[in-house]
Amino acid sequence: MTGASCLAVTTVAERETVQTITVQQLEAASETSVIDVREDWEYAEGHVPGAVNIPMSTIGDRLGELPDGAFAVICALGGRSGRVVEALEARGYDATNVEGGTDAWIAAGYPVER
Repeated sequence: MTGASCLAVTTVAERETVQTITVQQLEAASETSVIDVREDWEYAEGHVPGAVNIPMSTIGDRLGELPDGAFAVICALGGRSGRVVEALEARGYDATNVEGGTDAWIAAGYPVER
């Protein structure tokens, strides 16, 4: 099983702890690459400036587009991105989940791109 199919079968009970970062830490780390795993329409409604959109549903087929080195993964609230980070860490990527997601980013008053 590869790609998105592998991501879709992970349940909350099976999840292990993944690396996390707060939106405050992400904002302070301006050099950090950000992958937004929300669907295209969600991303278009507003996203962290500079974030690259690779929806969770397609990420298995788009691994070659991920940045070299460490990067942050964000969604709306942190659930989808947490599952993606877990799967990517298992493949050897240095990925970190953004706690609270884009909703927390916006609530903190940080800028968004549309």
